[in-house]
Amino acid sequence: MKLFIKYMVSLRCKMMVKEELRKLGLKYVAVDLGVVEIMEELSQEQHRQLKVNLLKSGLELLDDKKSILIEKIKNVVVEMIHYSDELPRINFSDYISEKLGYDYTYLSNIFSEVKGITLQQYIIFHRIEKVKELLLYDELSLTEISYRLQYSSVAHLSNQFKKVTGLTPSYYKQLKKKRRGNLENL
Repeated sequence: MKLFIKYMVSLRCKMMVKEELRKLGLKYVAVDLGVVEIMEELSQEQHRQLKVNLLKSGLELLDDKKSILIEKIKNVVVEMIHYSDELPRINFSDYISEKLGYDYTYLSNIFSEVKGITLQQYIIFHRIEKVKELLLYDELSLTEISYRLQYSSVAHLSNQFKKVTGLTPSYYKQLKKKRRGNLENL
């Protein structure tokens, strides 16, 4: 049986879910971002208790099909951008469509209807978050980051970064260095 969980976006979330399953004596086959596969069917009481316990941890057990699909979309985007070493070499739209087995237009329309932003905006937001993370690590140049996240050019990355954050990537990096320097002087 598969269960879908909202807000499950990190390894820590996976650990919390595993612990809740263990407390209820439920054996799982797999625990991935946003989805858990357990060996047996849940009783109504187990379902209720799991739902309550997950809510205490900030997670939500999903029941309706639209919410489940939105979470699947979000998890594919998060995995694609944040947890894979290299982004797929096909269009993000093709990748998402292929992963979920639905037409991209259908997924995009449902996502926009429920979340109030386009799926493309959601992807851009996560790409920029990844750029911020890579800038903070200070291991890659902007050119390397641009290549890794499949921007057509450094200028494209910089323009998108500024549009989302209001800052240039280099200014963002300088701000972080100044903050770190100020903290070290305390």
